[in-house]
Amino acid sequence: MSDTDRAPVLTPPPSGHPVAVETASFAGGCFWGVEDAFRGIPGVVRTRVGYAGGRTQNPTYEQVCSHTTGHAETVEVTYDPTVVGYEQLVSAFFELHDPTQLNRQGPDVGDQYRSAVYVHDAGQREVAERVRRDLDASGRFRRPIVTEITDAPTFWEAEDYHQQYFEKRGGGSCHI
Repeated sequence: MSDTDRAPVLTPPPSGHPVAVETASFAGGCFWGVEDAFRGIPGVVRTRVGYAGGRTQNPTYEQVCSHTTGHAETVEVTYDPTVVGYEQLVSAFFELHDPTQLNRQGPDVGDQYRSAVYVHDAGQREVAERVRRDLDASGRFRRPIVTEITDAPTFWEAEDYHQQYFEKRGGGSCHI
């Protein structure tokens, strides 16, 4: 399935101005499954997997997996806010992984699998913190949510073979 099969085609509004898109960034374990889940949400127009939150410039997958860079496997989501809201994306993120596990998701263990919402502005921070707080208070989880909410660090795009990994491989499974 190609990008155009999964993502809606944006058409300019009658004024002829292009649709303004926004960016959201999430780390929730193995980025292949997180990316695949977000690609299925109407209004998501592009996804990229990569690394964020570490101290090494332009890290490789092997470096991130060595636990020496401090990066998390991260998905950058570009979306049309007239179709899907940021709150919907944050809520979806909390549904697709276990936000109570520190530095792990399912069988994947290590700091690169931590749970994080990387916010791009004050509005995103407010929404992400409210959603986390409300979900934590709901009693849905037996343990407290450990998802970090921090300013979006530099995003380093992962190697091409990681992009849309499940689509290239004909499906797959992950902790999700």
